[in-house]
Amino acid sequence: MKIFLLVSMFLSLFGSYSDASDCVILIHGLSRTENSFSKMERALSDSGYVVINNSYPSSKHKIETLAEDFISNSILECSPSEKIHFVTHSLGGILVRQYLSSNSVDNLGRIVMLAPPNKGSEITDNLKDNFLYKMINGPAGGQLGTDSTSVPNKLGPAGFELGVIAGTKSINPILSSMLPNPNDGKVSVESTKLEGMTDHIEISVSHTFILRDDDVIDQVTHFLKNGEFRHID
Repeated sequence: MKIFLLVSMFLSLFGSYSDASDCVILIHGLSRTENSFSKMERALSDSGYVVINNSYPSSKHKIETLAEDFISNSILECSPSEKIHFVTHSLGGILVRQYLSSNSVDNLGRIVMLAPPNKGSEITDNLKDNFLYKMINGPAGGQLGTDSTSVPNKLGPAGFELGVIAGTKSINPILSSMLPNPNDGKVSVESTKLEGMTDHIEISVSHTFILRDDDVIDQVTHFLKNGEFRHID
C-alpha cells in the first residue's frame, strides 16, 4: 500500500510537470516598466499561462545589449514550460527580432507584437539628435530610424509565427504630424508590418494605451491559442 501511494504521488508530480502551462514573456516598450503590462499579465494568467513580466533598463543600453541580457534571463524563468511565447510592445518587438537573429529558442511558440516599429519610426528620424529625446530614450531610441542602417531594417523577415496589432488612434497630434497616416501617435500602421508575419490587424487605439485595451488583450489571447487573430467582417 505504501509503495502504491508513493508511485501515485510520483505519477501525479510527473504529470503536473509534463502538462505545465505554456510560458508567455512580456516585453515592454521604451521608457516603460513592467507595470504597463499589468492588465495583460492578469488576463494571460487567468487564461492559464505562466507569465514572465519584468522590467529592463530600456533607455540605458543599445538594442543588441538589451536583447541579449534581458531575453536570455527571461527565458531561464520559463523552464519547464512546454513552449515559450512572447508578447511585446513597441521596442520590445525589436528586441525579440534582434535576439532571434542570433539565438534559437528550441521550444519557441508564437509572438504577438503591439505597435512595433518594424520599419523604424520617422519620429526618430526627426528627433534623434534632440537633447531631450536622447535623454529620455537613450541609445536604443536612436537606433529606431527608418533608414536602411537602423536596427529594425537590418534584421530581416520573420521566421516565426508572428501576429502584429497596429493602433490607428493618436493622442499626440504633434508627433503624429511627423508620421504617415494612419498612425498611433508613435508608429505608422505601415511601419508595424513585417515580411513573413502570420497575421496583422488594426485597432482604434493609441500607442500609449494599446497594452491595456480590452479588444487588444482579447486578440492577443486568441492569437496565442489559435495562430490567427479574430477577424470581424
